[in-house]
Amino acid sequence: MSVFRTLGEKPWLTPSGHDAVLTPVDPAAASRTALRFIMAIVGVLFFLFIITFLSRSQYPDFQALAGQPWQPFTDASRLWVNTGLLALASVALQLGLLGARRDRLNLAVAGISAGVFFSIAFLVAQMELWRYLQSLGYYMTGNPANSYFYLLTAVHGLHVMGGLIVLANVVFRVWYDDSVATLSQPLGLCTQYWHFLFAVWLVLFALLTSRAETINTLAALCGF
Repeated sequence: MSVFRTLGEKPWLTPSGHDAVLTPVDPAAASRTALRFIMAIVGVLFFLFIITFLSRSQYPDFQALAGQPWQPFTDASRLWVNTGLLALASVALQLGLLGARRDRLNLAVAGISAGVFFSIAFLVAQMELWRYLQSLGYYMTGNPANSYFYLLTAVHGLHVMGGLIVLANVVFRVWYDDSVATLSQPLGLCTQYWHFLFAVWLVLFALLTSRAETINTLAALCGF
């Protein structure tokens, strides 16, 4: 029977030479699979952080960062600015990808450069936001909500920095090859990653600026 024949196969004894059938590996497909795997892991990581955030919010010492005039994210203008910077980075990389696909090197370089600039500006703005909160007395250990804010923004920032390292390799490829032909595929992966990080940030933004009533409702929906 075919089932027993399959179970009895010994792939490590596959004959070599003309009798062996080797399936070529598509590097582009492998890269896309790797990126999806990475985004799945990052997504699960932030999902677990959010679940623990909602669980911890049900303890009496948890004080939301928005809802009352004296709480820092009741006015979320600083977070909106940071969100705009990351959105511009994502849009810039999309324009760079468009230039690469149309064989327009100048547009590709301009898009990548703008994407790097706005990404770094986002990281600097996040650090400035940390300094602002500390100046108001919202230290990391002062309140569990404070701790989660620093944790979530730090982990997200580390993933942006990791993306910048990969993007630096793409920029080096442009300088080294002086051609758009090899740029489109890796830049497309970087652009997808930036869109993903922007989507993650929007979720964090909504969570961090939620009032205590909203957080309690979400926690109740999760069974906490």
